[in-house]
Amino acid sequence: MTRAAVLGSGSWGTAFGKVLADAGTEVVLWARRPELAEAVRDRHENEDYLPGIALPHNLSATSDAAEAVEGADFVVLAVPSQSLRENLSAAAPFLARGTVLVSLMKGVELGTMKRMSEVVCEVADVPAEQVAVVSGPNLAKEIAMGQPAATVVACTDAQAAERLQAACLTRYFRPYTNVDVVGCELGGAVKNVIALATGMAEGMGFGDNTKASLITRGLAETARLGAALGADPLTFSGLAGLGDLVATCTSPLSRNRTFGEKLGRGETLEDILGRKQQTAEGVKSCRSILDLARKHDVYMPITEHVVKVVHEGMTPQEMVRGLMQREAKSE
Repeated sequence: MTRAAVLGSGSWGTAFGKVLADAGTEVVLWARRPELAEAVRDRHENEDYLPGIALPHNLSATSDAAEAVEGADFVVLAVPSQSLRENLSAAAPFLARGTVLVSLMKGVELGTMKRMSEVVCEVADVPAEQVAVVSGPNLAKEIAMGQPAATVVACTDAQAAERLQAACLTRYFRPYTNVDVVGCELGGAVKNVIALATGMAEGMGFGDNTKASLITRGLAETARLGAALGADPLTFSGLAGLGDLVATCTSPLSRNRTFGEKLGRGETLEDILGRKQQTAEGVKSCRSILDLARKHDVYMPITEHVVKVVHEGMTPQEMVRGLMQREAKSE
């Protein structure tokens, strides 16, 4: 039987673990807190992140990372992107040779400007063909409930992507393979930033024209950055591009959109961050994505304005004025 470890017990890590288990894979979920691991193992429920969702009996849990990854064919990484380096460093010595490392994370590392797969390769000392990413319109709660969804599993090694595809194919979860890791990762990272902007528009009371404009121009920004980094342009019209962008920008289940809404309603960054909540990846990654864009001389005005709101004191109202008053040009 195929065996997988999922490092990270948040909503998406748990939901993807459930997908793997429903597909017939033996799954061990790693949780930092022993009491959460015990609840998943004994009561088959992650009450903190997916309350009311029954987890399969072939999904177990532990708070011991070495125990989790032992003998795993796939090690799935589902921790916040900015803590990946620290978490993977602790588990890396216990990884079996040839294990495929799977990133569920959608961010760009602060400081290094590395995509998550690049961080994985560096920390675990594995070649790129041993690292896969999963990206698409994958809101955790809907998937955990068994609602139909599709995604992309991308790896430069097409056979590894196909093995991962088989390990997570269920009646409700349909994975497609791709070899464009760069495009899939950029689509997943930048959409969080665009969702912050779209959420702000929602919070300010703007309608669908405004939000559709942000989504469309946000996709153009993503594609420009992707072109500069060698991604396949077609990736951005697929599930890991447009699909993920639409879901994240329009759903109330989206943490980044919800965070943006609160900013648009006038709440401060400090107030929002002060409440207990799950990570909105775009809040930190927007800065590293903008740094990456500037490094490659790519113009990303929505991303630039989101950084100014989140980190430099600009108001959402000033963001809208700044975006609308730019010089007119061709599409």
